[in-house]
Amino acid sequence: MNENAKKLGFGLMRMPQLDPNDPANVDVEQVKKMVDLFLEKGFTYFDTAWMYNGFASEGVAKTALVDRHPRDSFTLATKLHAGFFDSFEDRDKVFNAQLQKTGAGYFDYYLLHGIEADMYPKYEKFDCFNWLLEKKAKGLVRHAGFSFHDTPELLDEILTKHPQMEFVQLQVNYLDWESQWVRSRACYEMARRHGKPVIVMEPVKGGTLAKVPPAAEKLFKDHSPDMSPASWAIRFAASLPGVMMVLSGMSNLGQMEDNLSYMQDFKPLTEEEKALCFQAADMINGNIAIPCTGCSYCTEGCPQHIAIPQYFSLYNEDMREDLKEKGWTINFSNYDMLAGQFGKASDCIGCGQCEGVCPQHLPIIDNLKKVAAHYGK
Repeated sequence: MNENAKKLGFGLMRMPQLDPNDPANVDVEQVKKMVDLFLEKGFTYFDTAWMYNGFASEGVAKTALVDRHPRDSFTLATKLHAGFFDSFEDRDKVFNAQLQKTGAGYFDYYLLHGIEADMYPKYEKFDCFNWLLEKKAKGLVRHAGFSFHDTPELLDEILTKHPQMEFVQLQVNYLDWESQWVRSRACYEMARRHGKPVIVMEPVKGGTLAKVPPAAEKLFKDHSPDMSPASWAIRFAASLPGVMMVLSGMSNLGQMEDNLSYMQDFKPLTEEEKALCFQAADMINGNIAIPCTGCSYCTEGCPQHIAIPQYFSLYNEDMREDLKEKGWTINFSNYDMLAGQFGKASDCIGCGQCEGVCPQHLPIIDNLKKVAAHYGK
């Protein structure tokens, strides 16, 4: 775990799609070009998971990466999520299926996925921490850790009980640094207190920090005209001591080229530049109605098949507009188009499964009511 290695990781969660309404319909040929360029520039870390891209991500990793490049030329991470096992035997069923889907032979990094208060007892009930260490002892996993979405107090409890865990994956970005929900700073500092290297997820907060309000973009451009808004977010995370890797869910070759341009010869942010990030955060927070990252964890089990992240994205765009002047935006048509394929926001039955798996702990049911009221006009 060399902290001086290239710190950009390719997150295979938001890969380019041939059909924007079918996450499993991945543009594999474009992914191949992205993988090749990534490796060509000396970057090696790829991150996937069982359910990413409609359960297609691990298979795409095999096709675009494992089958086309020497196994020692890259590092591959995947995960076990609590939503997909209900017995001791299920753990191995998932793991063995992942080995088959990826063709990787072993995983360089393996994570217990998205631990939070509601899920943590299940990982303990089925002894997943020791199970993972057994996989490591057998050579099937090189490094054992977990990703985490909860309080620093719970993180302290887990790391105290399971000091053998080698790293922690956390949501860290300048927008969530002081968030009362995500608590990026406090969780990061807790991991540091336990001496654990940190892998950063959501550095650009699902694209939110790639497309910032004009005032925030001007702030960045006045300082560094050639640097994209996304570059500020990724460099902020990569500049933190103890951060070994920053995952970017790159969705096209252009995003890949942009990320590589400033991470190839990475230079940490100065204190002045960090202050600009926090200044931009204040501007951005005033423009986000629903701080959804678009991870889509909420949609897999939705009984009404509601396109929750897409609706929230449309709603956020409209809330940034002066609708008193416009009265109507193209997003009303976009909403109708989505509603023809998925459940409407008003179809929500309030079952709460989405809120139970949301890493951001959003009040999704109430937010869907806002969306329904807005687009039901």
